[in-house]
Amino acid sequence: MRDSIERVLITQQQIEHKIEELAADISRDYRGKNLVIVGVLKGAVVFLGDLVKKIDIPLTLDFIAVSSYGNTTETSGVVRILKDLDNSIEGMDVLIVEDIIDSGLTLNYLQENLRSRGASSIRICTLLDKPYRRKADVKVDYKGFEIEDEFVVGYGLDFAERFRNLPEICVLKPEEYNGR
Repeated sequence: MRDSIERVLITQQQIEHKIEELAADISRDYRGKNLVIVGVLKGAVVFLGDLVKKIDIPLTLDFIAVSSYGNTTETSGVVRILKDLDNSIEGMDVLIVEDIIDSGLTLNYLQENLRSRGASSIRICTLLDKPYRRKADVKVDYKGFEIEDEFVVGYGLDFAERFRNLPEICVLKPEEYNGR
């Protein structure tokens, strides 16, 4: 697996430190509110698990799975819900937790979809952000790291369902995904 990696971009220690900061900000901003954290499967699950352990206020968790990539490196622009929320979010303060925001098309769709369900508020927390690749106007409220336009894997991020279990964020060698 490691022979597919070009280099480590963000270390495990950098991630842990950033999660502490994000959790403190979220805990402060949502104190006294009806917080439901919606994790976007599958990529955000590792980040989400570590993040919620550091948030020191009451919260509930739910999950949604959406797809716009399949096994390619470019979004198709067509978003499909693969797994919907288990509970109502009406009247709740929703924090969407995502692994990476690239074009913003998927998150824009997701925000509109959840807004239509009567959430009191919707904010976004992402581990990684590529703002210069935006095709949709998406406001990121809590951001871990802004990264360049490189194909990254690890810490929940995958290519064709592989590499999620790496403990850091790594740049994948182009020969691993070119031609797909």
